Amino acid sequence: MPAVNILLTEAQIEERVRQLGREIESDYQGKPLTIVAVLTGSLILLADLVRQIHLPLRVALLQASSYKGATTSAGALIINEAFAPDVAGRDVLLLDDILDTGHTLGTLVHRMHERGAASVRTAVLLRKVGRQEVHLEPDYCGFVIPDAFVVGYGLDYNDDYRHLPHVGVLDESQVRDHP
Repeated sequence: MPAVNILLTEAQIEERVRQLGREIESDYQGKPLTIVAVLTGSLILLADLVRQIHLPLRVALLQASSYKGATTSAGALIINEAFAPDVAGRDVLLLDDILDTGHTLGTLVHRMHERGAASVRTAVLLRKVGRQEVHLEPDYCGFVIPDAFVVGYGLDYNDDYRHLPHVGVLDESQVRDHP
């Protein structure tokens, strides 16, 4: 496995998720909240975040991916809506691990509006600087990070590293794209 240089420690992530939970809880008081998490990268964030939000809420999952296997650059966006939730009349918080190009979140925001959501906001653990192609400001952002390939806390490289309790940057000399 390639070496990982720690970018965000477990303690930093834990504290920021706690803060995000308080912000979200405050903003959604008295509203019918549904958190729609994007599989698979946001699972750890979802589990930690919902424990910080002390409101009635629903949780739903969508599978959307533009990365496959050992690639480190985005390809075509594939969305599996088999688990698509009923969001009609509900306030939706789309939760993703990282805002990179913005294509995934931009598309999912549009889909939630099409499904009749009362409102749609976005939350990301990480916002990568310098790669965004779709104009989208996340409503909640954990950390702004440099343009580097990161893993850990749900993020992966070739389905490895998701289990790490921190976010780290892979040694670029060992990370390569595959067609």
